[in-house]
Amino acid sequence: MTNLDNMFTDVNTKVGTIAGEVSKTPSTWNAAVFDMIKQLSENVMMPIAGMIISFVLCYELISMVIDKNNMHEFDTSLFFRYLFKACIAVLLLSKTFDITMAVFDVGNHIVTKAGAVISHSTSIDVGSTLQSMFETQFSTMGIGELLGLGIETMLLSLCMKIMSALITVIVYGRMIEIYLFVSVAPIPYATLTNREWGSIGTNYLKGLFALAFQGFFIMVCVGIYAVLVGTITVASNLHTALWSVAAYTLILCISLFKTSSLSKSIFNSH
Repeated sequence: MTNLDNMFTDVNTKVGTIAGEVSKTPSTWNAAVFDMIKQLSENVMMPIAGMIISFVLCYELISMVIDKNNMHEFDTSLFFRYLFKACIAVLLLSKTFDITMAVFDVGNHIVTKAGAVISHSTSIDVGSTLQSMFETQFSTMGIGELLGLGIETMLLSLCMKIMSALITVIVYGRMIEIYLFVSVAPIPYATLTNREWGSIGTNYLKGLFALAFQGFFIMVCVGIYAVLVGTITVASNLHTALWSVAAYTLILCISLFKTSSLSKSIFNSH
């Protein structure tokens, strides 16, 4: 009974914390790490981005002159367009951190709304159920059956702990990937306004949205898991219930691993 209680409690606790973790923005997940990443972005990457944007704007000007037959077919309006594009490029670079955080604010809003819609509980009530099982099933089992059940529950409990650790790795790994993305944000932003180099910045923005929406896919996986777990009746057949919970938890782990590639494929990020 203790093995059963601990096994279900571990699963309930771990899955219940997923929604709270994925709904956090980079600034609220860990303030110390966020401040370090912000300093790296503004003090280390921003000067490099300044050099890149200078090169990109010079390359843009040279290409513009060459494309117009060495200025023989040059239209003065091109200068105004060039200046406008340069102003937009500098503005984007100066607001890099704000734009990046806005993407994850949108992701946080989506995850929060999804959490309100996904109202199913992922917990399995085993208190009264175990007592009824003790009176109906355990009392009729022999020593051999009880020993087998004890080994079975110990093995499944170990598997549950391993899968709980994997869930933690997935959720924390996503946030670390977000911090890595944010730390180099000024460099891809410096390329956004150029036709040839702009693919770097465009793909970076796709990656940001993919990471932000990955939290939504994680919430959907948790919602599906909650519905499946809610259909399990522990008292009717203990062995079926045990292996059903283990199978659903394994499916949840595999699905959480797939959310990253799924989100990137939807946003065509690579």
